[in-house]
Amino acid sequence: MAKVKVTLIGHASMLVEPDSGESIYIDPWLDDNPTCGIGVADVEKADLVVATHGHNDHIGDSFAVCEKTGATFIGNYELCLVAGKHGLELGDRALPFNPGGTVEVGNVRVTATQAFHSLSMSPNQALGGPSDDEYFKPDGGVCGLVLQFANGITVYDTSDTALFSDMQLISQMYGPQVAILPVGGKFTMGIREGARAASFIRPDVVIPNHHGEATGQPADIAGFEACVRMLSPNTAVAALDPGQSVTYTSSSFEVS
Repeated sequence: MAKVKVTLIGHASMLVEPDSGESIYIDPWLDDNPTCGIGVADVEKADLVVATHGHNDHIGDSFAVCEKTGATFIGNYELCLVAGKHGLELGDRALPFNPGGTVEVGNVRVTATQAFHSLSMSPNQALGGPSDDEYFKPDGGVCGLVLQFANGITVYDTSDTALFSDMQLISQMYGPQVAILPVGGKFTMGIREGARAASFIRPDVVIPNHHGEATGQPADIAGFEACVRMLSPNTAVAALDPGQSVTYTSSSFEVS
């Protein structure tokens, strides 16, 4: 049976592990993450690190994880230029794409989708020295991610986004069985918008993230579950604590 394991590391940091053996980190913000129980020093294996945008709570420790493990970095072109500062050569260890584009590495296809969120590179990550007032430089774009695996399972991480109707088109094109949605309701969708997003995407299971008291974005997850049951009754909600995982097996899943 085809399987993919998805772990909430903390906040919006995720680890995706298909049964083909790859370890794929999405937006690994580890060392200074108040919701995360691991640091870069604890990461022993990573094959791919994918960053959705340049805010510190997403680009986070992406380059450090690549440096430690030898993983390949995937992100928009501007983020890949910054990756070059960290010894990740463009086109070799840093593979660029933009919304609509796909990068394929081994058994994994990663497609960038649109997302609606503020656009900037956090100052300590910017290419070149910071300005006197530490302004935020453009990072090239914010994107969602569709991860397609050789076993036929697809995972859609919307990243930080507002609700948008073309999530239906993404669902029709890629048919994700697992979706990861932010529901904090301050810098991203809230529970009402997230539930409607679930109804647009219609995955078998949805994992809410990017919420919690520690980051000032509390969310009524029970309310989110109720809304999803009403709007997308065939979609289950897997509300994970940091460190918990969903193992999706064909058309079923279990929380561990």
